Amino acid sequence: MTDKPSVLFVCVHNAGRSQMAAAWLRHLAGDSVEVRSAGSAPADRINPTAVEAMREVGIDITDQTPARLTWDTAEASDVIVTMGCGDACPVFPGKRYEDWKLTDPAGQPLDVVRQVRDDIKTHVTGLLATLKP
Repeated sequence: MTDKPSVLFVCVHNAGRSQMAAAWLRHLAGDSVEVRSAGSAPADRINPTAVEAMREVGIDITDQTPARLTWDTAEASDVIVTMGCGDACPVFPGKRYEDWKLTDPAGQPLDVVRQVRDDIKTHVTGLLATLKP
């Protein structure tokens, strides 16, 4: 791992789980960690319910845009956290991988998305404790 570790969060649409995880890590780690997120089949916009759930905890993700997962992005990351991207997630020797089992917030009511948001914060806090910036 480099002096400034990089973490890539990946889900299918890069519109909910991976965006919330990236936002939590940016919020909790500041600029001590390089944060990336991507999707195997990115949506055209961030999930508005995820935006609302994050807004409730004071984190604005309205400036984020879903991005396609690229080989280069994955290869340049120290830690790759997958959240249901399936076989589309590339595997690189020597990378640290985590697979977080989280409910997909797509089409879910705000109460469910709040729980996903809180579960993600717990995971991100644990991940951050293991990184050595």
